[in-house]
Amino acid sequence: MKKVEIFTDGACKGNPGPGGWGAILRYKDVEKEISGGEADTTNNRMELTAVISALELLKEPCEVELYTDSQYVANAVNLGWAEKWKANGWMRNKKEKALNPELWEKLLNLLKKHSVKFNWVKGHAGHPENERCDRLAVAQAEKYS
Repeated sequence: MKKVEIFTDGACKGNPGPGGWGAILRYKDVEKEISGGEADTTNNRMELTAVISALELLKEPCEVELYTDSQYVANAVNLGWAEKWKANGWMRNKKEKALNPELWEKLLNLLKKHSVKFNWVKGHAGHPENERCDRLAVAQAEKYS
């Protein structure tokens, strides 16, 4: 399998509010930047959308090192929360619905196709690719402000 690095970030002006996401895909020495946004969304939706959008660009199953500053995304995958929410009818517990089930469904399906290792990085801490993704996400959010 091809080895790909993906870096993602989401941003929101207000939560909910105008939001954006950005991602960098790197295969060997080739990089591709992608970004997008929505007029009325949440930060977590933008974080998830960045990951989904990047993985959807991969044309064949890949081994992916993914870097995100979203503990929501990293923990939900690494600690098995998203799978548990799905198994429980998209409920976090007996009283609380899991948020963003349609996005989690898309992501879980993509994770069946690719071998993805989620790595959490501290946001706004000088990580070069995370900073670039943040700039992409903020620029998109500002388009909707």
